[in-house]
Amino acid sequence: MSWDEALRHADQVAVAVVEVAGALVIFVGALWAALRFVVEGLRHRSAAVFTPIRLSLGRFLTLGLEFQLAADILRTAVSPTFDQIAKLAAIAAIRTALNFFLRREIAHEQRQVTPAAPAPGPEAPQGAPR
Repeated sequence: MSWDEALRHADQVAVAVVEVAGALVIFVGALWAALRFVVEGLRHRSAAVFTPIRLSLGRFLTLGLEFQLAADILRTAVSPTFDQIAKLAAIAAIRTALNFFLRREIAHEQRQVTPAAPAPGPEAPQGAPR
């Protein structure tokens, strides 16, 4: 086996490991969210209970997509062709857009779940003259 073949084989193994890790993260997140959805759905009938579940699922999806993008980058790491680079650019753009919108949705939902802290007032420090 030549050095080039060994490098390609190692790259293929690394890609497979990272892809499986990403798929596993997404699967575990979906399973966890589904179980929580059923449990919370039986306990409470309020839609507000499901927002934290959606937030957690969104975080799992975001992390899984990051792993998948890392696998795509690894796939083109060893002597990429222009066609592979073009495909990587398209995939990266799509996954980056998905991550952007997921993160924006998570931030929006998080603001709804976590009440904003009151803004500090113009009070003078203790011991200072008023």
